[in-house]
Amino acid sequence: MATPSVATGVVHTVPADLKEVLTSNPKLLEKWNDLTPLARNEWICWTTIVKQVETREAHIVRLREELLAGKRRPCCWPGCPHRRPKAKKWFKGMK
Repeated sequence: MATPSVATGVVHTVPADLKEVLTSNPKLLEKWNDLTPLARNEWICWTTIVKQVETREAHIVRLREELLAGKRRPCCWPGCPHRRPKAKKWFKGMK
């Protein structure tokens, strides 16, 4: 059986833990692949930029819940600092 295709973001690729969650639920994967590359990029960055494992796991759970609820971008997120230089001011240690 072929592995389902998981679309990536503009700057970021989908990490293994997120890919596992996305491919475990066909409806979630469909919603993910329906997002724009910029929206996927925001979700990936929002999920991976955190430092603690517990926070990352919580972000993945929230990503799943919010995508299934119809949300297309992470709430209250200044944007990917890897793509938008002005967003770096919101992240400690990023230049």
